[in-house]
Amino acid sequence: MNRTDPTQVSPSTPGSVTAINVLLEPDSTMLERSEANNARLLSVFPHGFALDAAHRPHITLLQRFVRTADLEEIFVAAEQSIAGVDVLGLRLEAYSYYYIPSGTIGLAGIVAKPDSTLRELQQNLIGTLARYTVATGDSDSFVTTPADPVIDPQLIEYVTHFVPESTGEQFNPHVTTGIASRDYLDSMLAEPFEPFSFSPAGAACYQLGQYGTAAKRLRGLSTRR
Repeated sequence: MNRTDPTQVSPSTPGSVTAINVLLEPDSTMLERSEANNARLLSVFPHGFALDAAHRPHITLLQRFVRTADLEEIFVAAEQSIAGVDVLGLRLEAYSYYYIPSGTIGLAGIVAKPDSTLRELQQNLIGTLARYTVATGDSDSFVTTPADPVIDPQLIEYVTHFVPESTGEQFNPHVTTGIASRDYLDSMLAEPFEPFSFSPAGAACYQLGQYGTAAKRLRGLSTRR
């Protein structure tokens, strides 16, 4: 099998493929705003999720299905890409709420203006990790729970097509904050939003969970100043 052709690889045994998220961890400014919005969303939609160790606030750089056996190499390769950028020195501007619709509910978050440095870093990660990726995955690729063992097919499609549909000019840096009804989220988006600046506080590689959450920290990635 050609190692460099991810379209020729598919999940065969449980756990052989992992859905990863190479991400940036936000600073206290963004954490406070995210947690406040999460509490608001939970007050109107208590069946949503709280921001906690299994739902870490983050800024996604890259989501991919990869071979689990290659994770150690992936951590090294991702860290090398991130080490070339002063991510801790970036100043990002959050300017709006947003949500991704899914039936009658939406996955909400706070969106930041695109940054050329983040886009360049994302492209470097795409190229560096390309040889480890596979075409797609299934529920076994994600973190699941006995109460929620089947991953939403819409999420699997999202990760499958993250490159190119959510990269490059389509890259939308954001921090997911929770779930609510679309009617409520539409009213929230209509409210004035006070922009604020924040910075990344670190980088890591996580395994994805339901709703695309950062569910399991696989490895922290060193950053530089």
